[in-house]
Amino acid sequence: MNILMALSQLEVTGAEVYATTVGDELARRGHRLFYVSDTLTKPHQGRYFRLRFNKRSIPRRFWHVAYLIYLIKKHRIQLVHAHSRASSWSCHVACRLTGTPMITSVHGRQPVHASRKKFHALGDRALAVCEAVRNQLIDSLGVSPALIAVGRNGINTDHYQPSPPADNDKPVISLIGRLTGPKGELCYRLLDGCLDLESYRVQIASGSAVPERFERFKEQVTFLGYVQDVPGLIARSDLVIGAGRVAMESILMGRPTFAIGEANAVGLVTADNITAAMASNFGDIGPRDLDIDFSAIPAQISAALAESTTDNRIIERVKAAYDLRRVVDELEHHYQSVYVHRLRQEVPIIMYHRFIRNDSEKGVHGTYMHVNMLEKHFKLLKRLGYETLTFADLADRGIASRLKAGKKYIIITVDDGYRDNYELLLPLLEKYGFKAVIYVVTGEQFNRWDVEQPDNPEKRVELMNPEQIKALADSGLVEIGGHTLTHPRLDQQDKAAQHHEIAENKAQLEELIGRPLTSFAYPFGIHNEDSKQLAKELGYPFAVATDSGPLAMHEDPYQIRRIAIFPRTDVFGLWRKIKGNYVFRKAKK
Repeated sequence: MNILMALSQLEVTGAEVYATTVGDELARRGHRLFYVSDTLTKPHQGRYFRLRFNKRSIPRRFWHVAYLIYLIKKHRIQLVHAHSRASSWSCHVACRLTGTPMITSVHGRQPVHASRKKFHALGDRALAVCEAVRNQLIDSLGVSPALIAVGRNGINTDHYQPSPPADNDKPVISLIGRLTGPKGELCYRLLDGCLDLESYRVQIASGSAVPERFERFKEQVTFLGYVQDVPGLIARSDLVIGAGRVAMESILMGRPTFAIGEANAVGLVTADNITAAMASNFGDIGPRDLDIDFSAIPAQISAALAESTTDNRIIERVKAAYDLRRVVDELEHHYQSVYVHRLRQEVPIIMYHRFIRNDSEKGVHGTYMHVNMLEKHFKLLKRLGYETLTFADLADRGIASRLKAGKKYIIITVDDGYRDNYELLLPLLEKYGFKAVIYVVTGEQFNRWDVEQPDNPEKRVELMNPEQIKALADSGLVEIGGHTLTHPRLDQQDKAAQHHEIAENKAQLEELIGRPLTSFAYPFGIHNEDSKQLAKELGYPFAVATDSGPLAMHEDPYQIRRIAIFPRTDVFGLWRKIKGNYVFRKAKK
């Protein structure tokens, strides 16, 4: 996807670190990142455009919106991700005017006033960095809970590994953060009466220029300026004081961490208070600003210095909650949901069964397609510029890759594994350069499940033999998928019987084609929770149904909707079904 990160800042902030950190991971996954902000200091992958969001006069705001519209159109931006109040206001208007999906990460407590309550300017979804921010948006600003999710900071945990205790002749206390705004006020209060500057060696890492009022501390405090090697700084410290990302990084390195921020003082982070610390973003967010008892801090600092390392349980808790890969997995999920539902567009997944040469091969159940019409379908797809994907492609590239800018993707699936798939479908795939996913039954030689229906029997149709299945898999154009041994109605079987049907079919196919299977199709599209759980436990990344499941495929990869193609689906009918909004229109009915 083409993603625009929007920030408003005049110096390095936690929001910038968040945006560039997750942005680099998104870029690694194949997304294209663009940034727009007053300044951008951290190294990043993607183009940067300067826009002075902090200039907030009415003419300036019109200019901000106009420039954002220009960027969205020029660079085919598919989603805007805003990270501040000033940028979110302009982005919200620009996205409304262009129909572009938008997400806002809310990094701090929001001001409460009448206009903010009426005009949230959060876009299609808000990601609060902690529970306290989420609660404030709901309780104070009246934002709908359905609009908000908790989206934590992402940290590359590989960069912050536990290190041995520092060996300093005098305790070293490191404060990391801005010297301006509320954080600057907090830092000043700590230096002015909470830290014994004679007994401790205090150092401050900040990208801010040192304000004049801090000059009085320069003989007793080391002002390091902006520090690139934060892990090295933390490793040399006996105690780290900070909030948000600073606290998380310090904990990951096993350092005693005193969490204190713009709202409250958590104190030394322990196993007893880690949940509350995370909920407040380690002190940054509280019920009101600067709810801190500064008189109690000196004794708490002294006690914190008695600790040499952090409890490993806390490290594991932070690692699990803030690991960059996990956070970006969740972020990609939000991106896809907002994009698909806002535009009401999803990659079409069409479903065929078998193919015939003449009318004598027609069946009773309407699961056939004349090969001449199939070729007309393929000609239409080629003319409209569609490219085919398989689920193996999505497993390799990531499911979000289906939304790549400038691409029109479709997934062609074929159920049961009839012999005509080899005889009639494969030549057309080769002719048009298309790929397909064929779901194969391995415990039958013909369609016994349809033939032996007493009230509506189907004619007998042969299934592929192992050599034909192997030839399809080796063609490079077909992903072979699982479809059980005997094509039963899984919801009518107990879990053990389902396990045998799914597992044995998978094992037989994998032995035959020499590679793991990626996707599974429930026979008749019918399944229950046991079926879904077994597909996952047996190692399938994806499982497809028919007309059940979420409208966006990533929202349940074990119940993916498909669009049935019937004998009477002509070229116009196919065009209607593959426009991208078919499942939305059908669901609305």
